[in-house]
Amino acid sequence: MAEEMIKVPRKSWVVVCDGAKALLFENDGDAELINLKLVENLDQPDPANRDIGTDRPGRVYQSHGSARSSVEEPDWHAEAEAKFLALVADHLDKAVTAHQVKQVILVAPPRALGILRQRLSDGVRAVVKHEIAKDLAGLSTGEIERHLASA
Repeated sequence: MAEEMIKVPRKSWVVVCDGAKALLFENDGDAELINLKLVENLDQPDPANRDIGTDRPGRVYQSHGSARSSVEEPDWHAEAEAKFLALVADHLDKAVTAHQVKQVILVAPPRALGILRQRLSDGVRAVVKHEIAKDLAGLSTGEIERHLASA
């Protein structure tokens, strides 16, 4: 089975994100010659989990005997990523509701794409034309354009 070619029509949005950075582009070119223009850059600090959490995990005493065990620390980094991706989804929803965007191509690492997919409104889901499971958020605009052209 042949892989579907990804077309980025003129004026469609390309959203390139990960758990801490989202680049919202509009294609000012056409499907053959992609020319991404930055519409908005959303980001948040991306500290390590050890820098976000508490000093050490809490301890739990057993109901009988003197044994105790540690309580598993929540993954603060994952929670921060999920909150940020919910913010990105909300931002996209507002843009779609305001008729600023008619088509969206989502580009994100598989894990972030899964979280983002859960947070998208029905209106945004209706305009998402392609999803690309790659981490391109750290690349330059030119490199992103090249990846999209070869996809």
